[in-house]
Amino acid sequence: MDFEALASFILEAKARCYVGGGTLLSLRPGSHDIGHSHGEWFYLDSYFGGTDFAGQEVVWLAGQPVWAMNYFGRITDPARIDASRAGAVIKAALSRLYAEEGRFLGGTDFRHDFGRYIDRSSGDTLSFSGREVILVDDVEAYDLDYRGGLIKA
Repeated sequence: MDFEALASFILEAKARCYVGGGTLLSLRPGSHDIGHSHGEWFYLDSYFGGTDFAGQEVVWLAGQPVWAMNYFGRITDPARIDASRAGAVIKAALSRLYAEEGRFLGGTDFRHDFGRYIDRSSGDTLSFSGREVILVDDVEAYDLDYRGGLIKA
């Protein structure tokens, strides 16, 4: 497999799906599903919940799953931030990360009117884990943990 092509497709899909406002019908009861395809590549982000949520992103190449990421996020201090404001911060931070920096992993620190977004990860596209948080008035009000990498048969 061409790992550069995989990383490039993941970046493209992430930019066009959650950050880009892409939508699909729910594929499972109660799920929110957002997909993107390009040639033989297909990406699906499927999650449950809103304020507190869990999900999985999967990439298929020619019909075979090749990469996945699982995540769980939550509002930890609802007096400081709600789901709408947290979403605005995350979308703005990730939009900059994807479009301006051309990557989806690695550290980032982004200041927004609603809070400060910080993401830290280790590893690379093949195997990684990380955590993102939003601080409001220097207090953590949102967190998300993620982990992913290649799928091998």
